[in-house]
Amino acid sequence: MEQIKTDLCVIGAGSGGLSLAAGAVQMGARVVLIEGHEMGGDCLNTGCVPSKALLAAAKAASAARAGRFGVTGQATVNFAAAKDHVAAAIAAIAPHDSQERFEGLGVRMIRDWARFVSPTAVMAGTTTIRARRFVIATGSHAVIPPIPGIDSVTALTNETIFALRDCPPHLLILGGGPIGLEMAQAHRRLGAEVTVIEAARCLMREDPAAAALVVARLRTEGVTILEGQAVARVTAQGGVTLHLTDGSTVSGSHLLVAAGRAPALERLDLPAARVAFTAQGVTVGDDLTSTTNRRVMVIGDAAGQGQFTHLAAHHAGLVIRRAVLGLPAKLRADHIPRVTFTDPELAQVGPTEAEAKRLYGDAMTVLRADYAGNDRAIAEGATSGFVKVFAHKGRIIGATVIGAQAGEVIAPLTLAVSARLKLSALAGVVLPYPTLSELGKRAAGAYFSPRLFDNPALKGWVRLVQRMLP
Repeated sequence: MEQIKTDLCVIGAGSGGLSLAAGAVQMGARVVLIEGHEMGGDCLNTGCVPSKALLAAAKAASAARAGRFGVTGQATVNFAAAKDHVAAAIAAIAPHDSQERFEGLGVRMIRDWARFVSPTAVMAGTTTIRARRFVIATGSHAVIPPIPGIDSVTALTNETIFALRDCPPHLLILGGGPIGLEMAQAHRRLGAEVTVIEAARCLMREDPAAAALVVARLRTEGVTILEGQAVARVTAQGGVTLHLTDGSTVSGSHLLVAAGRAPALERLDLPAARVAFTAQGVTVGDDLTSTTNRRVMVIGDAAGQGQFTHLAAHHAGLVIRRAVLGLPAKLRADHIPRVTFTDPELAQVGPTEAEAKRLYGDAMTVLRADYAGNDRAIAEGATSGFVKVFAHKGRIIGATVIGAQAGEVIAPLTLAVSARLKLSALAGVVLPYPTLSELGKRAAGAYFSPRLFDNPALKGWVRLVQRMLP
């Protein structure tokens, strides 16, 4: 039995835990990092990296088939080779997240599952760790809904689907959120028949007009999408059969469940630590500290504040500020962007239009620029989509982007929201031409156009100046 005393004990070596451990140890703190599964967590191994790598392979297949701009050809998809690309992407990033790198930085690594044995101690294997601060960074896992019969089939999740080496003949996807639609488009472009079943509306959290463009594109590409349909039961009949609540059935060869995620807290024995929690995550204050045990802090998915890799990294920075540097730090959530990486991409920062209207009423301004009016979009034949910028009292509070490279277009708009910039700052910035980023600038400029071009007083002043000029 080994006993360790340390400054910081981080439980979970996913994106948030790794960011925190690396930053804290390089600033001089003693750090113990505990991981019972794979270094890099969900993002590297079963989430962000493999999904985007598979989407890249699917995009290449789609482009080869398109026959656009005078270029014709025929795509031959090798599904196993596409999965090799996924594996290669993971392998290229893995050294940055490896145990060897973190031990080289000075982090004490323990490769086992952690559980609290008291409010002031954690045990991992045969080692007991006592720390000034414990940080829960255990992430989340896919949820299999309790549908009758679902145990009779192999229900794939994002944690298992990337292991498939053969293209599914007909992939059924339960859930029309970001994961469900990204995997639907990727597998359809790589040769599978795909059916998505969504109990409500696809991308329910997003702007309805933006979500509709994503759904329309997937349907155009041959993905069957059934919205407003719930699954009553599942049977294994020559594959997988979903029995819907309207009495109809849908059959396929494979089932992917993308119906939500839950914080991974089961192994921690939080009651032993006197840490309060719910199904959404550990109950924390705006400083990410447990409301019932001030020695425990929480970052990433386990905090119940959102399930994004970049949010976990942001949380890690707040914990470093508070627990390592001893400085005040409070969570701010209004500037956290999110992206659905379908084609077209859908990106959001701050409130959606409907949310902004509920918050600010008629005092909120909506400014819009269409991809069809952007020269770069025209040159690349990517004119479907729009940017909406939301402002209150001249300041940018949020934005929606739907279209090509929306995840990149949202970046300067995210800065504007984060820095609480005025519309004049975005409208006045000089951007390279031709770029899609000009869409945000053009939307901001729409705020000033009527003030400049439909202003009788200004026109009178201009006429006076012109008469007076030599």
